[in-house]
Amino acid sequence: MSEAYEGYGDGAAPDRTGQAEAFDAIGARYDDAFPHKEGQLASGGWLAAQLPPGSRVLDVGCGTGLPTARALVAAGHTVTGVDLSEGMLELARKNVPEGRFLRRDLAALRTEGPDGLGEFDGIACYFTLLMLPRPEIPYALRQFHRLLRPGGLFALSMVEADLDDAEIPFLGHPIRVSGFLRDELRRVVREAGFEIAGEETFAYAPASTGAHPEHQLFLNCRRA
Repeated sequence: MSEAYEGYGDGAAPDRTGQAEAFDAIGARYDDAFPHKEGQLASGGWLAAQLPPGSRVLDVGCGTGLPTARALVAAGHTVTGVDLSEGMLELARKNVPEGRFLRRDLAALRTEGPDGLGEFDGIACYFTLLMLPRPEIPYALRQFHRLLRPGGLFALSMVEADLDDAEIPFLGHPIRVSGFLRDELRRVVREAGFEIAGEETFAYAPASTGAHPEHQLFLNCRRA
């Protein structure tokens, strides 16, 4: 079994080509469709304020770099963003030139080795775990735990939904998404080794997508 994909059953690299291609095509329209990010701004503000000045922060699924990477850099932190979509990464590099942005799969994030990222004081992961099948989400959370220094902070958001790898239309492209109801999400996060220090819920209706309002769950966590 490949070290990069331990915990994925047969050890084969997950095929997320379709997800990456969808977000390559969506590009800057993502920020147009989601212009109001009150929950993400509040959670990112907590992370930026609680971390010591000059902390290393990993933005997982950084997208266009807005608003999270830009806000963390503005607060004086050093930001590494990772995403599977090269189109999104190109936008992030333009929007946040002070950041470092890399194409990485969640399953391949490591502290050491040829592509090692080192350890971080904080991790932000907003809506990225939605893109994984449910069985992969606990593994990804354990990877984040390994990437964080002891006592490091972890800001997470998910949409509350009882879904597992379901295909949905999103801005004209099919994507696959998963979710948990809130009690199950809390359990999975705690079992991965995190203490939940705070929680907020926001009702949100994406602009111009025809989607129903969703409940966004934000957890402020600390590595136990």
